Amino acid sequence: MGLPLTQFGPITLLLKSKNRLVFLFVALLLTGCTSVPSGIEPVQDFNLQRYLGKWYEVARYDHSFERGLEQVTAQYSLRNDGGVKVVNRGFNQQEQAWEEAVGKAYFVDDESTGHLKVSFFGPFYASYVIFSLDIQDYDYAMITGPNRDYLWILARQPKLPPEVMQNLLEKAGDAGFDTQKLIFVDH
Repeated sequence: MGLPLTQFGPITLLLKSKNRLVFLFVALLLTGCTSVPSGIEPVQDFNLQRYLGKWYEVARYDHSFERGLEQVTAQYSLRNDGGVKVVNRGFNQQEQAWEEAVGKAYFVDDESTGHLKVSFFGPFYASYVIFSLDIQDYDYAMITGPNRDYLWILARQPKLPPEVMQNLLEKAGDAGFDTQKLIFVDH
């Protein structure tokens, strides 16, 4: 004969609670990757149609996925499913070859908030938080990820006027970014 079910009660509850903890941990891990850094506010009144098109990477923090790349651009276009197709492209000086990464992005909240989640690797998403944008002409933008380890300055042309660049560097510094860590991209 087997043991009464009541004897398995605590073990069953423990297993269920462990499964819940694992689920909660994974959920927190995944949502943490699409969160907004503390003290950063995504731009409001964002207009995706105006943001689409080609952007030049003017400056960035160093990361392994872009290390050694020059002439970096990002091309944004609409996907059939309502998301955004992302094509990042850069020239690898050492390899003497172009590298390209194709991803997809979707709004995290509403479409008027400059906070998207972007994926280049299957089901894994990371934050794409536009926290500074030339709202009038959509000529330049600053983007961060889920924390202050990520910073990009993008523009519609390869270089920005010095006064605009200085203003963006001041805004980035005020937002808690170490602007000394920026790499200025050759085009």
